[in-house]
Amino acid sequence: MRSTIKYLIFLIICLVCSINIQAQSYTFRNLVMSDGLSGLLVNAIYKDSEGFVWLGTDNCLDRFDGVKIRHFEFRSIESGMKKRVNCIVETDNNQLWVGNGVGLWRLNRTGVQLERIVPEKIDFSVNALLADKDILYIGTEKGLFIQKDGQLQQILTDRNMLAACNRIMDLCLNEDKTVLWLATVKGVFAYSLRDGKMASWHFRENVPEADYFRCITRIGDTLYLGTMSQGVVRFDIGKKTFSHTVSLGCDVISDISSDGKETVYIATDGNGVHFLSHKEQQVMRRFYHDVNDKEGIHSNSIYSLLVDDRGAVWVGHFQAGLDYSLYQNGLFRTYAYPPQFNSTNLSIRSFVNRGKEKVIGSRDGLFYINESIGVVKSFVKPVLTSDLILTTCFYQGEYYIGTYGGGMMVLNPETLSLNYFAQGDTELFQRGHVFCVKPDTKGNLWIGTSQGLYSYNGRTKQIKHFSSANSQLPEGNVYEVNFDSTGKGWIATETGMCIYDPASQSLRSNVFPEGFVHRDKVRTIYEDAEHNLYFIREKGSLFTSTLTMDRFWNRSIFSTLPDNSLMSVIEDNQGWLWVACNDGLLRIKEEGEEYDAFTFNDGVPGPTFTNGAAYKDEKGLLWFGNTKGLIYVDPKRVDEVRGKVRPIVFTDILANGVPFTSSSLKYNQNNLTFCFTDFAYGLPSALLYEYRLEGVDKDWKLLAAQNEVSYYGLSSGTYTFRVRLPGNEQSEAICQVTVRPMIPWWGWVLSILLIVGIIAFIRYYVWKRMRRLLASSVSSISASTEEEIQQREQTVEHPEVISEQQSSAVEEKYKTNRLTEEECKELHKKLVAYVEKEKPYINPDLKMGDLASALDTSSHSLSYLLNQYLNQSYYDFINEYRVTQFKKMVADSQYSRYTLTALAELCGFSSRASFFRSFKKSTGVTPNEYIRSIGGIAKEE
Repeated sequence: MRSTIKYLIFLIICLVCSINIQAQSYTFRNLVMSDGLSGLLVNAIYKDSEGFVWLGTDNCLDRFDGVKIRHFEFRSIESGMKKRVNCIVETDNNQLWVGNGVGLWRLNRTGVQLERIVPEKIDFSVNALLADKDILYIGTEKGLFIQKDGQLQQILTDRNMLAACNRIMDLCLNEDKTVLWLATVKGVFAYSLRDGKMASWHFRENVPEADYFRCITRIGDTLYLGTMSQGVVRFDIGKKTFSHTVSLGCDVISDISSDGKETVYIATDGNGVHFLSHKEQQVMRRFYHDVNDKEGIHSNSIYSLLVDDRGAVWVGHFQAGLDYSLYQNGLFRTYAYPPQFNSTNLSIRSFVNRGKEKVIGSRDGLFYINESIGVVKSFVKPVLTSDLILTTCFYQGEYYIGTYGGGMMVLNPETLSLNYFAQGDTELFQRGHVFCVKPDTKGNLWIGTSQGLYSYNGRTKQIKHFSSANSQLPEGNVYEVNFDSTGKGWIATETGMCIYDPASQSLRSNVFPEGFVHRDKVRTIYEDAEHNLYFIREKGSLFTSTLTMDRFWNRSIFSTLPDNSLMSVIEDNQGWLWVACNDGLLRIKEEGEEYDAFTFNDGVPGPTFTNGAAYKDEKGLLWFGNTKGLIYVDPKRVDEVRGKVRPIVFTDILANGVPFTSSSLKYNQNNLTFCFTDFAYGLPSALLYEYRLEGVDKDWKLLAAQNEVSYYGLSSGTYTFRVRLPGNEQSEAICQVTVRPMIPWWGWVLSILLIVGIIAFIRYYVWKRMRRLLASSVSSISASTEEEIQQREQTVEHPEVISEQQSSAVEEKYKTNRLTEEECKELHKKLVAYVEKEKPYINPDLKMGDLASALDTSSHSLSYLLNQYLNQSYYDFINEYRVTQFKKMVADSQYSRYTLTALAELCGFSSRASFFRSFKKSTGVTPNEYIRSIGGIAKEE
């Protein structure tokens, strides 16, 4: 019984710790004046319907789009203190309203400047703004104003305009929007929007400072009021009573808001930010400034606070600028088993995921996690000779761990003991490099090392060593071993590849067709559901092949992806191919026609993935090793998350560096810059877009870590600029701009008419002059014509004249390079001997000059031999040898698996068409007819 109670207590503690640790984590980014902020005091924060975040500083209104900050100044205000922005709000008609120490302002979005509103009525401080559709409630130093249907109404809490209770600090509405609640210097007031009646309640009588309500928010029937010296005070609307909330460590409340349901967000001027549970009346989360926390907030003196619609936290400081939590949509998660293990910031090199049991290898050691029994154990030096774990593998109930410089060790999950692999080369398996460990279907374990390849049978304890000395294994480190669905093993080393044939139990490196990647440094091999093999090389694009290697090709991933960035590949259950790189993660379909790119905003902690560390579990989740943790994703959620993205918005369009509003530009306004944002509010370095200017760009272009694109010297015409998140059509934004020509259309019409007139005049003048000369030239023209007719008749009657002319042309060509009969015989003998021995014709790019050089003669001499002595063209001569070679190959059973096209290429033909044409010319039959005539079967594509 006692042990059961202890176990239950342990489970409860673990559950509580799990809840605390799995709560949303926040990483803050700080903005100061060097980032474009107009001032270090941020007194108001507001997020509008488009997604822009507006910041009220002590002298300006700033707009932040996630990358850049744009300033909107208060013109004609001299006093600095009165410029300080107190409040910002947006009404349903997309009007942005701003209150400061001078009065009320509205942003003219067309003219892009702030305009002073009703200065004759509101020429004092506006402390609070509240919007209800197109109705605007204005809390000022001298009462309440309501703007509705173009009319402005003033309401006083006391007939004496100078009374302290008319100094309204904040506003909120009740549930049915029939009562407006006012937080004032002298208590809380309720104004009925139905009958105009006013009621008031005071927290404490005759204590002005304690009664100073600075801000207000509401959840259900409870008002939360921030005071200047009494912390947060609750007001029960039904009971009309005040009470204190829990202590926050600071009683100066600078801002307060809520989600309207459960959580109250509180900013203090001295003790950071607090999230208060309405139901539990407990603080659920705190944000403090800690000098050792580089990802936390930068000051405890908070002047403004916003928790936006996506849960991101925005914190405005007194003299430390703005902090905001970097947004991530949660598509990817970093694996953790709280409270004992968290892979965040671990550089994961390899892992084995067996459901509740996991073994994770990193650059900082080995970790064993068994979630079923709550066991976590780490292994580092000196238990491990090397902390750099390159590979992990589960084999016959134990885990085999390959390291860099520390050999291979075996982990027993029952005893959690770690011992060196005891078979084979002791020096290698205790101090060498083990790059990969893979089991085959026969019960053997294959080990790729710096000293060759080993095959180990755990049942018989026998080990076999393959090296370049005793087999066809290419030299160098063995990086990858992969057994395909037929049982054949693909072995990749530092200098090339070979194949393990389970029937003969031998390695073969001479079975690869020409053009394959068997001579490249291949690091990862993967087989998909359709039994295609993918080869990731150290440099080069993704290479794909069938299991029989009868078809292979380079696969297009992403037009702008560097060739040397691929790290791992895996296929999900929906048929998408996921490609991890050293600079991001992609998923593709249909040869790259459909694709998505994933960044920090999707929860990917870092851009760099590790080689070969990718796995799909039994639930269909994909797991990847990243330099900042072990991450996983549910592929079925991608479309759901992608469907929630905000459409991209153009923030500025510049012509010659100057913003413009018209879509039609002058001919010399042809240097265009398009600025845009998707309101990600994540890491600016993780921004990823693709764009295209129709008429200039043929394909989509990738744009990383930037949000603007420039084009220079555009010619006249209409251009359509498109930008989107990679592969996401839903996010696409379009802007059309016309650059007018220097001369308008009517100018061209006048120019053409003028040119036509000049041409007509010239032609008329020439015609008149030619007419005068016509009479005198008729006789000579007639004589000339008769002479030409006689010459043509002579040519028809004597065709041998033409033949003699052609013959003389040939004579002219070779008159400087004639060969005697004996020279022709000698050169012919030399030519035949060389061609039959060296077979240069298998080179599809063989030129006559190449052949002449090999024979130590000139191209003219070789041409004379072929054309004059053999009466044969160069190409007919070469193609006859290629046809003869083809006949030999189809008769050889070694080539029976090759297609006609492949055989033709091996014989030297550059194309299928030229092969068929030459074969028919030489033999009189097609290749298929010839193969059938010798009892064979033609293998088509």
